[in-house]
Amino acid sequence: MKYIKGDLVRDAKQFEIIVQQCNCFCTMGAGIAPQIKRNFPEAYEVDCETKRGDESKLGTITYTKSTSPIIINAYGQYGMGGQIETNYEALRSCMKEIKKIFSGKRIAMPLIGAGLAGGDWTIINKIIEEELYNEDVSIIIWERDSQNLIKFNLS
Repeated sequence: MKYIKGDLVRDAKQFEIIVQQCNCFCTMGAGIAPQIKRNFPEAYEVDCETKRGDESKLGTITYTKSTSPIIINAYGQYGMGGQIETNYEALRSCMKEIKKIFSGKRIAMPLIGAGLAGGDWTIINKIIEEELYNEDVSIIIWERDSQNLIKFNLS
């Protein structure tokens, strides 16, 4: 896994796959999601094809069919606004599915599940390393968030 300081949406064309963690309510209203929604509207469209508030989405993914890069919505949290929303087992299931379908692709993601969703990056990092073992994964640390590197034990 590589850590790169940058802007995932601006630099998206460098990758074949972009992964974002989503809640189960089809909102894409906070974090990196609004930028993805604006720049890759199909990501929001495939999210909205699922049932809003359906807890059975946890641990599953949806993804775009006609964008470059492909945008993956990983349902690793149920709701939004709680203390810790990231469901680690759901996120693990998402990573397994990504490996099964997209192995061999250049994959990028933000500090998925550790920002607004409140997950522990140490746990999330381990899940990604275990489930996407031997894959080309880049974690993009948003340029404007670089002052928070200590928070994520990345300094």
